[in-house]
Amino acid sequence: MLVLAIDIGTSSTRTALFNESGARILATSASESYPLVTDAAGRAEIAPGRLLAAVRGCVGRTLVAARTLKSLRGRPIAAVGTSCFWHSLIGVDADGEAVTPIITWADSRCRVDAERLRRRHDEHAIHARTGCMLRASFWPAKLAWLERVHRGTFRQAERWMSPAEWLYLHICGGLRCAHGMATGTGLYDPAAMTWDGDAVARAHLRPAQLPPISDEPLMLGAAARRSWPELAQARWFPAIGDGAANNLGAGATRPGWAAINFGTSAAVRIMRDKPFPGDRGPRAPYGLFCYRVDSERFLVGGAISNAGSLRAWCMEHLRLPDDATIERQLARRAGPAHGLRVLPFWLAERAPSWRDDLAGAIVGITQSTSALDLLQAITEASFHRLATIVDALPGSGARLRFVVGGGLQRSPAGLQRLADVLGRDLLASHEPELSLRGAAVFALEKLGAPPERGAASGEPVRARRTQAHAYARERARLLELEGELHPLPSGAGSPPTAKRRAVRRGRTTRNARTQP
Repeated sequence: MLVLAIDIGTSSTRTALFNESGARILATSASESYPLVTDAAGRAEIAPGRLLAAVRGCVGRTLVAARTLKSLRGRPIAAVGTSCFWHSLIGVDADGEAVTPIITWADSRCRVDAERLRRRHDEHAIHARTGCMLRASFWPAKLAWLERVHRGTFRQAERWMSPAEWLYLHICGGLRCAHGMATGTGLYDPAAMTWDGDAVARAHLRPAQLPPISDEPLMLGAAARRSWPELAQARWFPAIGDGAANNLGAGATRPGWAAINFGTSAAVRIMRDKPFPGDRGPRAPYGLFCYRVDSERFLVGGAISNAGSLRAWCMEHLRLPDDATIERQLARRAGPAHGLRVLPFWLAERAPSWRDDLAGAIVGITQSTSALDLLQAITEASFHRLATIVDALPGSGARLRFVVGGGLQRSPAGLQRLADVLGRDLLASHEPELSLRGAAVFALEKLGAPPERGAASGEPVRARRTQAHAYARERARLLELEGELHPLPSGAGSPPTAKRRAVRRGRTTRNARTQP
């Protein structure tokens, strides 16, 4: 039995076939890039037609590659699983044709609208109800901006949906939104598992303008069956969010496991199938998110905007050596001896403080500061942001085990430094495309054949006690600097105990070490 996996990202789509063990058949891998249209105002859009063409092209190339493999002949493709970037939307007319671009999670033109929503409504209460903040990343602010700036287009849209639903509408001819995708909108109640009536009304929408929620599969439309006869009997399960797919792909699905994805952005997530003690429903600490994976499970964690993008900035603007030299030299640097303190807010930041009004800062530069010092300090700063999320996770004092994916998994020096900053042991994933694998795992689960193994292997990267203590002290100083340079507005909700947690982590690192 085979499944086709599709991973739709903000800059490229990837596809591949996976076997029943959850292993990718490498020869069937395909990818296609497309531009994310940006500007200084905060625009971050994708042309719908480009995305649809990329998905169709990748699926076609994967099927063509499969036809050439003798080992796959006679093996049916039973299902299609899809991972798609969360929190993004598209407006369509009565015929399903796009009347807006795909407005991605990264589009921040609605910052003012998000601020207005926070003034009018209790963000704590809405977060507790929907699992989402009243911030620019989510639908309420984006819809308010569209209504304010593009009123005609807002009224023209007969329906609003995630890009994944729009793609399925054109490929399968049916409209269905998975619980896992709906949960990332900010208009969904993850406890009741339905659209939140109050949130929908606040967005000036009618319930009929949103797609029906279901995890039940669709089948291909007639035209697509003629092009892709191998998929004629395959069940197309509605797309899940890329963060949930990452946990599924990493195998971080059981209590005691967490997934860290460190790519252009980064996130820490834990998956659960029941509420935390004392909660009546799925919740997260204020500043973190709580999303549904499907009707059975939910995801708690936090994401940061500034991760691998900071390294890309350093490589473009600093006089740094090649990657191999950087890896060797950073491996010799055991701790934060560079004397720099960095607030890594090159892009509007998300968890845990959700401050989209901040600019980055580098404090402590002297004549002896080198480009490598800057790279190390800037990288460590993003690791410290992840550490604040880990410390805020419910039950974070437990012996969580971490699986790391994304570009960082290729850097032994980077993995060691992340382990030291977190004060936690790590396992590296051996699959570079965890969201793609997660889409396949989701489809296999729905077919009743979940893979037994995750995507982590090898010896754990051990946190070094001395370095972990030094980094915990450094994190407390960074939080002090953030408070000095960027004091919180009255009533803002940054985690109030972050500094105390950082100091406590410095005292208890030896007890927080984990075994894989």
